[in-house]
Amino acid sequence: MRRFPVISSDAELNDRVLRICSRFDGVFEPVFLTTLDDALEYIRYELPEFQLVHFSDAKVDGFELIRAITEDPWLHYGGVIGVYSRKDARRIEDLPRETNVVTMIRRGEFVETFFRVLFLLYRNRQILFQRDIQMDFIGTIHGNLEMDNDPYNARTYASLISNFLFNSNYVDLEMRDRLHVALFELIMNAIEHGNCGISYEEKNRYLHERGDIIPLIREKCRDPEIGQRRVAVSYTIGPERSLFTIEDDGEGFDWASRLEETDTNLDLHGHGIRMTLHYFKSLRYNEKGNSVSLEVEHEKEANAAPGIFSEQEPVQFDPDEIVFREGDASNDLFYIASGVLDIVKDDARIATLTPDDIFLGEMSFLLGNRRSATVVARTTSRLIRVTKNAFVSGIQRQPHYGIFLARLLAQRLSRVNRQISTTG
Repeated sequence: MRRFPVISSDAELNDRVLRICSRFDGVFEPVFLTTLDDALEYIRYELPEFQLVHFSDAKVDGFELIRAITEDPWLHYGGVIGVYSRKDARRIEDLPRETNVVTMIRRGEFVETFFRVLFLLYRNRQILFQRDIQMDFIGTIHGNLEMDNDPYNARTYASLISNFLFNSNYVDLEMRDRLHVALFELIMNAIEHGNCGISYEEKNRYLHERGDIIPLIREKCRDPEIGQRRVAVSYTIGPERSLFTIEDDGEGFDWASRLEETDTNLDLHGHGIRMTLHYFKSLRYNEKGNSVSLEVEHEKEANAAPGIFSEQEPVQFDPDEIVFREGDASNDLFYIASGVLDIVKDDARIATLTPDDIFLGEMSFLLGNRRSATVVARTTSRLIRVTKNAFVSGIQRQPHYGIFLARLLAQRLSRVNRQISTTG
């Protein structure tokens, strides 16, 4: 269960939060806080992965809360989901740039939007909640975002990525906006023309008649074959540049012909690719036309400390390959960049780890013992080796890593105990 604070005295809003969280079968548990002091105390000692802040609340000053958070590096860990009324729209734009914004939701659109945000956070937590650990230990962030064909996802994911680079001080405000537009256009192309197979002519006719493409996308997705298609966004964010790849499950489209069109032929749409190319010369499609890559050169030196292993590439383990065996010497632990791995003891699988578990092999690493179990890659997995000296140095610089590791160990122990009680 993931507890998160809700800084709001709005009874109606709080009730909606409870109702929406109940749809996730106990995964999320909101903790309601109605004073600034209570909110800061909770965030300071619980270090939640994210917090919901009602910026137009009548009793709690959400803007003052964010100022206090951004002044204390200890509190930069959690993401911020904001709720605001129309009257505060301009103030929202002036929030400190260090704010780790996940998304901002208009009060009148809260019910539908908040459910989608929780779903996206549950599926794609790594870029938000491990960013400091990855940047400090590794210097490069690797990850994948996967989405269905809902157009809302395109805007949310584009905001998630562009705000991350902006809040990390990798790009300035203008570049953030350009990146947001480019990613949104490319993801929408993957949804519309890739997965849904909507031709440019069909889209033109529909826009002339309806003025909005979203109903057509949803109509197409009623076809089970189309509805199950996905868009994958993979990213590698390093100190000097970032690379994004967007791939759909469609049959591809003739992207080259779009670049040859004149402005008069583009009619109501078709400007997205050309505008992206204007901003980013690095745009590259594969031959099929269902995968496009975009590279962004960072404009500034990052605020984060340089990664200890910025020159070290992840080590890949193929399915069924053994990472280490029970009884092996333990001099390091592994950061899980991607993949699914099984912990096996006495020929029985006792646990399964993914990137959400952050580290692998930390128990024997901390206790100085030999490996207590065998670890086998279930899927293709990428791991980064972390030495004991480097990890201790990281905790000295960022003491809250110690809290993260303690919680991680407690969760692992609880999980193993549940499995033992179930099988026993």
